[in-house]
Amino acid sequence: MQFDTLSRQVIGCAIEVHRHLGPGLLESSYEQCLAHELHLQGISFVAQKPLPVIYKGLTLDCGYRVDLLVEGRLIVELKSVKALAGIHEAQLLTYMKLADIKTGLLINFNEVLLKNGIRRFVR
Repeated sequence: MQFDTLSRQVIGCAIEVHRHLGPGLLESSYEQCLAHELHLQGISFVAQKPLPVIYKGLTLDCGYRVDLLVEGRLIVELKSVKALAGIHEAQLLTYMKLADIKTGLLINFNEVLLKNGIRRFVR
């Protein structure tokens, strides 16, 4: 599968984090470490970016947050679960739609080989 440059960079950072930590920690640990790795690589991002729901012109703060919004054009949703499920994909796709972002990464750090826990989506 062919990835864009930004997705490849973020995946490389995620692999670096996973190489050091391995599976089995909480999602929040991986998020903080991935944020630090992105910072070290000079990649701009916003962690826990609020995501309002806009319904018929009404902006609603429903408490949704994107784990990482990278360079304003890539949503990264992190998990640390036994297996990714359809609901995780639906969550990322909905966030992408609400934020009008075309590309997203769903990364499950609870894998022995991280590459088995990475899914890329394009709207």
